[in-house]
Amino acid sequence: MKIDSRFYALIAASLFGISAPLSKLLLGNIPPLQMAGLLYLGSGAVLLFVKFLRKVLKKEQTEASLQKTDFLWLFGAVISGGVLAPIALMYGLSETPAATASILLNFEAVATTFLAVLLFREHISRQVVVALVSLTFASLILALDTSGKLGFSLGALFVILACVLWGIDNNLTRNISSKDPTIIVIVKGLGAGSFSFVLSLLTGSHTPALSHAIYALTVGGICYGASLLLFILAMRGLGSARASTLFASAPFIGALASFLIFKDAPTIQFLISIPFILIGTFFLFKETHFHSHEHNNIEHDHSHSHSDEHHNHVHAYQEAANENHSHLHQHSSIIHFHNHMPDVHHRHEH
Repeated sequence: MKIDSRFYALIAASLFGISAPLSKLLLGNIPPLQMAGLLYLGSGAVLLFVKFLRKVLKKEQTEASLQKTDFLWLFGAVISGGVLAPIALMYGLSETPAATASILLNFEAVATTFLAVLLFREHISRQVVVALVSLTFASLILALDTSGKLGFSLGALFVILACVLWGIDNNLTRNISSKDPTIIVIVKGLGAGSFSFVLSLLTGSHTPALSHAIYALTVGGICYGASLLLFILAMRGLGSARASTLFASAPFIGALASFLIFKDAPTIQFLISIPFILIGTFFLFKETHFHSHEHNNIEHDHSHSHSDEHHNHVHAYQEAANENHSHLHQHSSIIHFHNHMPDVHHRHEH
């Protein structure tokens, strides 16, 4: 049974959301930049172990391998989202009140959608716009500081810059989302994690206690590794705008997890945000997109089966064609009409 990509995005948001309260348990013992490095390292290390285990067990490879041109997109994603964005964020946090920074960080979904439409011509509907506004507004309510300690400075611009860089990261990753997501997470996790961890040591942090490091790596492997992998799968079927909009529910899920972990009573902001979260999610799941569209001749490699309208090529063993597999294959030009999202086969102009 094929899983709706929107569920991948929601599960990814849930895992990422619960990482915040779980990480908070250690923030008194590990500095934020070092924690970020360990979380990313954990994501890469766990997926590397999974990849190794599959090879030992001789599991069949159903995902397309990355080619040389794909690594240019991946390198750009690691540099923008794993290297430059954390630097911009750390500088921004040092000059900006925490409440202001929390609010501004919700700009990532907006930045991702804006770049997807402007640079990559990704189509978004009115439902997506309504969902983006609703989910972003819910996040702003959750981040609201009633103490009045808000402020705007040059540091705030660096927080916005970090969000733009993560938006670039999301869109660059979207361009290789049809390839093996495990390898993408391994490279992003180990690359970004190593950079942040080394940077934390160079800026004066001490190496963490072994028990603390293992905890952070474990949280990173589960909450970051699986989240990143599912987010890539979501972008494969939804495009970056819709996947990022659904991912904007992460602060709400993180707040809910915090109440459960720390036994706090739900805040008034949390209760007010609930209907906006539900409205945004409803519009994204309600969205349908029908029109006659043309597929040009294309040859590409990605994981697929022959149970859809876009793969009708012949195999020597045709009974295996309905199972997921990957190989270089040709799509002939076709014009047809059906419900679709901006997935790997539907990134056409509107």
